[in-house]
Amino acid sequence: MAAIRAAQLGAEVTLVEQAFLGGTCLNQGCIPSKVMKTSAERLEAAGNAASFGLMIEGNIRFDMATLQERKERILETQRKGIEGLLRRHKIHLVRGEGRITGMGRLEVRGEEGETETLSWDRLIIATGSRPLNIPPFPFDGNHILSSDDALSLREVPHSLVIVGGGVIGCEFAFIFSALGAEVTVVEALNRLLPLPSVDEDSSKVLQREMKKHKIRFYVSHLVEKVERASDGLSIRLSLSPFGEKAEKTSDDPVILQAEKVLVCIGRVPNTGDIGLDTIGLETDEKGWIPADSRMATGLENVYAIGDVLGPDKVMLAHVASHEGIVAAENAMGNDQKMNYEAIPNAIFTTPEVASVGITETQAVEAGRDVRVDTFLFRNIGKSQVIGEIAGQVKLVSEKDSGRILGVHMVGPHVTDLIAEGTLAIQTGCSVSNLARTIHPHPTLSEVMQEVAYKALDRGIHG
Repeated sequence: MAAIRAAQLGAEVTLVEQAFLGGTCLNQGCIPSKVMKTSAERLEAAGNAASFGLMIEGNIRFDMATLQERKERILETQRKGIEGLLRRHKIHLVRGEGRITGMGRLEVRGEEGETETLSWDRLIIATGSRPLNIPPFPFDGNHILSSDDALSLREVPHSLVIVGGGVIGCEFAFIFSALGAEVTVVEALNRLLPLPSVDEDSSKVLQREMKKHKIRFYVSHLVEKVERASDGLSIRLSLSPFGEKAEKTSDDPVILQAEKVLVCIGRVPNTGDIGLDTIGLETDEKGWIPADSRMATGLENVYAIGDVLGPDKVMLAHVASHEGIVAAENAMGNDQKMNYEAIPNAIFTTPEVASVGITETQAVEAGRDVRVDTFLFRNIGKSQVIGEIAGQVKLVSEKDSGRILGVHMVGPHVTDLIAEGTLAIQTGCSVSNLARTIHPHPTLSEVMQEVAYKALDRGIHG
C-alpha cells in the first residue's frame, strides 16, 4: 500500500521483499486462516443442514489436503494480483533480504548469496513481526506449533491445547473444533479476548458460545510445563498471577493431555538484523520501532509502519495498510496523520466479534458521562432466518450530545457490519443520525438502527 501510494504521488519506488508478497496477512495470517474458517463453517453448516430442510445422506468427510490445496491456490492468485499492481505502477521489485548499510544505502542479499546495493532518499520500514517463541516449550513444528505451523497442518489433530486466549488463539479454537479436534484454550488473564478494545460483555457471550461448541477453556491459568508423554503431550497448568479472579479450588495441579500444543501468546519484531544501528535508529527494549502519528521515526525521511511499531500502536493488517498511505503521503511532502481512535477490530470467531471506539469500561474509567444500550441479534428477522441468533450490539454514546463513542458487536457477520460503526465514529455521528438512517429489511444491519432507537428511548423490537 505504501509503495503504490508513493508511486501514485510521483515517487520512483523500489520494494524489497525477502519472501512472498503480501506479508504476514496474506501468507501466514488473515487470508489463510479465513480459508480454514470458511471450510470449518461449511462443515458445521452441513452438519446442521437437516434443520433447513436439506437431507444429506451418507457421511460428510473433511479432507485437510484439499483445503491446503485450495488455500495455496488462493494465496498464489493474490500474490500474482499484487505483482500486477506493482507492474502497473512501475514499482521496482527486488527479491532478497534487505539490510540498511548507512543513511541512504541498502544492501539486498538474494537467495543464491548475490548482493545488490540500492540507494534511497526516503525509507519506509515495514518488516513486520513473527510469532513469539517461548523457551520452556519452543516451537518444533510437529508437537509444539506456532500460528504459522497451524496454517500448514496436513491433518487435523485429535486434541489440541491452545496457549493464549487472544484473537489468534480464539479464532483457531473455533476452526479446529469445527474440523473435529478436541480443543482446550488456556488464558493467563481472567477472560477470553482480554484486549482493552474488546468489551467485557462480548467476551462473556463468546465464552458462552465456546461452551456450546464443547471447547474447554481455563482463564486465569498459565501453562507451566509441556512434556512428552506416551500418547502425546502432558501440559501442566498453574494459577496465573495476572488473573484478577483466580481462585484456587484444589491443591492438585491441572494436567491436560493433548496430541499437539498451539502457542498464540505474542509476536516479536523483525528488526534485529536489518541495520537500524547504521543510521542511528533506536528501538525500544523489545525491538519495536517508535513512530509518531505521521509514521515518522525521528530520523529525517525515515518512516515505519505496521507490526514493527508494536502493541503501542494497533497490530492489524488494515491499520498497517492505512499507516502505509500516511507514511507515503508524508514522505512525499504532504501532512497526514493516523487517527487511532476510529480503528475497527475484527475477530473471526463463531460468532464473530467486532468493535470500534471506546468500551463501557474505558468510558467509566475516563469519567465520561455516557449511556450504554444493547440490542440482541435474536430480535432481528434475518438472524432467525439464517439460524444464527447468538450475540448483541452495544452502543456507547455521549449523554448530552448523543455522539457515538463506541460500537461493540458479537454475532453473525459483525466483522462486515462494524464498518458502519467506524464511519459513525470517524464522522462524529450521533445516535439520532443513525436512527434516521434507513436500513434495508431484512438484513443484519438493522441491529444498528434498533440499538440507536434504544439510545433515544424509542426501542421498537427489543
